Amino acid sequence: METGAPGGRPALRVTDIFRAHGAAFDAARVLTPAQGKVLRALAACRTAALGGHLEVCDHCGFERPAYNSCRDRHCPGCQAAAQREWLEKRLVRVLPTHHFHVVFTLPSELRELALQNGAVVYDILVRAAAEVLGTLAGDRLHAQLGITAVLHTWTRQMLFHPHVHCVVTGGGLTRDGGRWVETPPNFLFPVAVMRKLFRGAVRAWLRKAFDAGKLAFDGDARDFARLLRSIHRKRWVVYAKRPFAGAKQVFAYLGRYTHRVAISDHRLLALDDDAVTFSTRDGGQVTVSPVEFIRRFLLHVLPAGFHKIRHFGLYAAANVRTRLEQARAKLPEPARLVEESEDPDGTANAESGEVAEERTCPCCKVGVLVRLPLPRAQPAPKAPPVPRDTS
Repeated sequence: METGAPGGRPALRVTDIFRAHGAAFDAARVLTPAQGKVLRALAACRTAALGGHLEVCDHCGFERPAYNSCRDRHCPGCQAAAQREWLEKRLVRVLPTHHFHVVFTLPSELRELALQNGAVVYDILVRAAAEVLGTLAGDRLHAQLGITAVLHTWTRQMLFHPHVHCVVTGGGLTRDGGRWVETPPNFLFPVAVMRKLFRGAVRAWLRKAFDAGKLAFDGDARDFARLLRSIHRKRWVVYAKRPFAGAKQVFAYLGRYTHRVAISDHRLLALDDDAVTFSTRDGGQVTVSPVEFIRRFLLHVLPAGFHKIRHFGLYAAANVRTRLEQARAKLPEPARLVEESEDPDGTANAESGEVAEERTCPCCKVGVLVRLPLPRAQPAPKAPPVPRDTS
């Protein structure tokens, strides 16, 4: 059984599993177009199928091919570059104040509906969470918050578990833009109130979508009403995690958590023809077949065009040049977050499994690898012409 190397670049990658078992999985299962696209992209990532270049040592002549990455947003090995590009745009927008971390979870009774109607239900989940926070901010603070919401659909075992992580400013700008209203450092809103409002918002949005014919549902209107009644009686899961202590923690979260996918390369522990073993939480491990691993991974493929990271309130695109700047000016210490370190805890790339590209020659340890074009593949020789029968 092949195992991951301790430290440094991991010996195993998620793409290894897709290359070895993806074709068989695709032939045996019916996939959505989005799932099929991801399966093929990950199987081709960093292979000759996507082209690339040749790395040649300028000292000893050592050479090796380096193939292009797929750059798919679901690929664990391709997230570091996308992460850096996204952060460059977000740095100047994050307000220099304390932030809260609130998580809103879809109840288990709605998971099947979410699997059938990903784009609609995920959109409702994110919008309902933002609606709750915005409503409470208006009622209790008479102010507008800044909210960044990130959709996740997995557990550490890669099981289907849709939930939204919200990074929320510890205060907001009053409606007239005249002042900044700050919350206590350790309290945003009562969790029980957020839970009740979230339940009501999701049920209302689902009812509206069903009545408009936007939901695929195995049943009639009575069955759907019965489903909504069952989730009304349930205690919904909404909880506030420990608040961010300062701008560095906010940045560290945004830097590595927003672009996380179902599993990262560094969590893979062992792989063979029959089993994949990966780490979970607190030293735990899970072993599944390669087919089951791929099945679980593809559960978390997002619908085409769906944005899993969204911004509301002061952080919404419409407010970037207006109310967001007004809020920054009203804060007691309007220092720019861009002055903070780009990777304050040194782990921005650890979750994606991506490491800094090594340019030193691995053979002589002296030279530098220079990029050259890969030689073009020669076309196969043409078969000789078949002689005509002149008899």
